[in-house]
Amino acid sequence: MKLEVSGLNSFYGQAHILFDVALGVGAGEVVALLGRNGAGKSTTFRSIVGLVAQREGQIRFEGHEVAREPTYAIVRKGLGYVPEERRIFTDLTVEENLEVGRQPKRDNAAYWTPDKLFTLFPNLGEMRNRPGGRMSGGEQQMLTIARTLMGNPSLVLLDEPSEGLSPKIVEQMANAILTMKKEGVSILLSEQNLHFARLISDRAYIMERGRIRFSGTMAELEARPDVRDQYLAV
Repeated sequence: MKLEVSGLNSFYGQAHILFDVALGVGAGEVVALLGRNGAGKSTTFRSIVGLVAQREGQIRFEGHEVAREPTYAIVRKGLGYVPEERRIFTDLTVEENLEVGRQPKRDNAAYWTPDKLFTLFPNLGEMRNRPGGRMSGGEQQMLTIARTLMGNPSLVLLDEPSEGLSPKIVEQMANAILTMKKEGVSILLSEQNLHFARLISDRAYIMERGRIRFSGTMAELEARPDVRDQYLAV
């Protein structure tokens, strides 16, 4: 397993947010963490990369226990994180944003260059010198993922990659994620959009009120309309 999480409990002050969360991502897998808004998906991602100070449990990445390590140390081991709010540098150009994310080549992960990323995201290749603040939301999302890939991660956490994007950009995003998978990148993505998750995911977990309520393959989830209606229907 690339990533193994067990017994994860997280807190914001006195509020208990995650309850004994357990999940895993294998090498070359795309795994979806599904759930409605507020289910705890983003807190799970932030806990995995060390951005939630109050957390308990085991988090193993590439066989190493990282639950007590700071965020920078976890990222240096090859775990990439694409937050929901994007956080690009609006005054920097596309190429300059990519340079910010550059890390050395890793033996166990694909090696990404700007030219390779412009093939993955052709839209970015057409605006190399455009400041991040003059890009659409979808283009900024692509840039955030591309900047993360410049760190040559072996696993990427994608938080709500399809949220607020046009259908055309969502299709491009799905194709990009499948290409990342072919390159050997393991992916854990949080989603509310079940249709998008169906296009790209091997397995799924469903989260509700900070607890994992379902774990299985996408085919097993397809066979459980009762589960989808209970935890995913709007």
